[in-house]
Amino acid sequence: MDMRARTMAASGLGFLWAVVLVWVAARVVELPVFTLMPTIMTAFFAPGLVMAAMVMRVATRRLGDESAMRGAPLHGKAAVDQRVLQNTLEQVVLALCIWPAAAVLLGEQGPGMIMTLGAGFAVARVVFWVGYHLSPMLRVVGFAASFWPTVLVALWALWRLATGMA
Repeated sequence: MDMRARTMAASGLGFLWAVVLVWVAARVVELPVFTLMPTIMTAFFAPGLVMAAMVMRVATRRLGDESAMRGAPLHGKAAVDQRVLQNTLEQVVLALCIWPAAAVLLGEQGPGMIMTLGAGFAVARVVFWVGYHLSPMLRVVGFAASFWPTVLVALWALWRLATGMA
């Protein structure tokens, strides 16, 4: 299988993860104990912990390189970790723009949905991070598995809004 086909397969695996994650969250997860606002804030806890680990890793890699400590561009594994952190930041901002509105628009399913998305996002970002260091295909899976759930929940929330079901 050539690189393009392997990349498409890996992306498809990440998309499948997204579909299963959203499907399970919509049918299984109910959080009647939480009110909406604490749930929205708590949903970002696991992604925040993963980002904190990434920030810490980039910082500790700087400590081993005098030029990096003086502000020079990172290189090697430190540059890889910095790219992982940058992409994770971009995806967290995307999630911050979409998940809270989706939680509201999805009604009863919203709180459980975004809590599940938060946990799934954290797992997928670790897969992305490990994949960036070990395997391009694992990196693709991790990227798709953290990106597509946000897109799918946005589309679902828009559908609910457009059909008056929100």
